[in-house]
Amino acid sequence: MNRLLAGLRLGGLALAASLLASAAGAQSLLLYTSQPEADAAKTVEEFNKVHPEIKVDIYRSGTSDIMSKLAAEFAAGAPQPDVLLIADAVSMELLKKDGHLMAYTDANVDGFEADVYDADRTYFGSKLITTGIAYNTQATQKPEHWADLAKPEYKDGLVMPSPLYSGAAAFLLSGFSARDDLGWGYFEKLKENNTISVRGNGAVLKSVASGEKPYGILVDFMAMNAKAKGSPVEFVFPPEGVPAVTEPVAILSTAKNVDSAKAFVDFILSDAGQQLALSQGYLPAKASVGRPDWLPEGVSVTLMPIDTAAVVERIEADKAKFSELFGG
Repeated sequence: MNRLLAGLRLGGLALAASLLASAAGAQSLLLYTSQPEADAAKTVEEFNKVHPEIKVDIYRSGTSDIMSKLAAEFAAGAPQPDVLLIADAVSMELLKKDGHLMAYTDANVDGFEADVYDADRTYFGSKLITTGIAYNTQATQKPEHWADLAKPEYKDGLVMPSPLYSGAAAFLLSGFSARDDLGWGYFEKLKENNTISVRGNGAVLKSVASGEKPYGILVDFMAMNAKAKGSPVEFVFPPEGVPAVTEPVAILSTAKNVDSAKAFVDFILSDAGQQLALSQGYLPAKASVGRPDWLPEGVSVTLMPIDTAAVVERIEADKAKFSELFGG
């Protein structure tokens, strides 16, 4: 009996030790992302196929909201996320400038163009998301150039995402306003045409697809994926160029789960992660992975050259000016 009790005690101790070891070995990750909800869920699902041992919690909102949330957390001395996956390099540059990003020098960037990731390897582009012109197939006009949207024929017909919420829209704003052929005069003409600014790209797509507004400034994949599903939407890449954001991923310098964060970055940069981006209808940052079905062979996408460093210096002033023009 004594031997039996001793054995049970030992067995209980072994079980307790095993449970403690299991708990100690459990890994977690807190992700802040501006991805659409379905994309974010799929990204975590695919990541967990490679790393089932890592539990991922998500906070999802627009890039501007995430940046505001982070600013409040930094001010309180309590930043929460381990890793960020947000719309644009400008936001990452602002975080890098203040020392909030961790350099991951061992990240594998083979096959990625140098301008897709930070030279100091604090953030890495995951895809190319361009912004162009969407229009309802029943629309009277068929826009081809950015300048078309400022013409009198488009009065009361245009909707655009607010740069106060969308990182891609903020990048477009600062890129356009710095150009000689567009500038602030372009946005003033849009305002005179009664262009409305809505919270995000999803709201733009809904408005154009429903016919509420016949024309929209919209990110490529949303328009093209909607068209593929039967929505009455056409999309134009203006030949003078389209701005592009790269939805970069980065590890915060204050990350509590650094190994898990590195594993997440590794997945995003891997062929599996890039194929996921492709399967979700994006242009992958790693060109060798392929082209989305919605981009026909032979269709050329001209990227508009925009100085990211210059955008960093002016973006807040540009957003303030936009707010004065269009409202908050």
